[in-house]
Amino acid sequence: MKELSHPEDAAGQWKSLRSFTDARIALGRTGNSVPLKESLHFKLAHAHARDAVYSTLSLSELTKSLTKFNLPITPLQSQINSRQEYLQRPDLGKRLNKSSADQLTSLSSPASDVAIILTDGLSAKAIHDHAFHLLDLLIPQLQSSKLQLAPLTIVEQGRVAIGDEVGFLLQAKLSLILIGERPGLSSPNSLGAYITYHPAIGLTDESRNCVSNIRPEGLSYSVASQKIFYLISESLRRKVAGVHLKDESGLIS
Repeated sequence: MKELSHPEDAAGQWKSLRSFTDARIALGRTGNSVPLKESLHFKLAHAHARDAVYSTLSLSELTKSLTKFNLPITPLQSQINSRQEYLQRPDLGKRLNKSSADQLTSLSSPASDVAIILTDGLSAKAIHDHAFHLLDLLIPQLQSSKLQLAPLTIVEQGRVAIGDEVGFLLQAKLSLILIGERPGLSSPNSLGAYITYHPAIGLTDESRNCVSNIRPEGLSYSVASQKIFYLISESLRRKVAGVHLKDESGLIS
C-alpha cells in the first residue's frame, strides 16, 4: 500500500519540529497506521529501554576506568538481592546491606567535603556510557577548589536515597550520586546527578538538587559538570540544598 503523508506533514509544519525533539511526531502514515519503518523503530526503542532496566554494572570495567582519578574505590551493595526484587522493592534499594555499611564504618578515611557515589539505578548502561566522561571534567574542578573528596563508591542495585547513607557514613558534608535514570523510548542511557547537603538517612526528595538527562544528545558533559560544580560550591557555601538552593548559574544546554 502506498504511504500517504499527513497534509500538515507535507506542508512541513510538523516535520520541521523533528529537529528540536526526539519525540515521535510527523511520522507519516500508511493507510490508517504508521509506516512499517516507524513501527519497527518503536519496537526497537522499547527493547533498548527494557534491556537498560535489566542491565548490570561491570565492577571490574568501571573500577578500571575510575583509577585515573587516583582516589580509593569501594564497591558496595544495597539490600537488594536480585534485579526482580529491585523493581518490586524500591525501599530496599535505598539502604546498604549490613556488610557494606560495616565496611564504610570501618574505613579510616577522614571527614570530607564531597562523597561521590555511582549506582546503576534503572540503567547501568548510563553509568558505563557517561559517568567517567562527566567525572573527568568534574573531579579536576573540585580538586582545583581545594575540596576534600571521599573515596569513590560504586553501589550495585541502588536508588537515589542510598547516596544519603553513603555520604553520612563517610562523614561527608555533601553527597553527589550519579545514577542511571528511568529509560525512555528515546533515551535508554540517560544519567542523573543528585546533590544533598549534610546527607543523612531518611531524607526525601526536597532535600536534593537534580541535574538530569546527562548524555551527548541531552545535557552535554561540559554543561552538566559546570552545573553540578556550581550547585556543589553554592551548597557548601550556603549550607543548604534542595528546595532552598536554585540553579542560578545561567548555563543552558
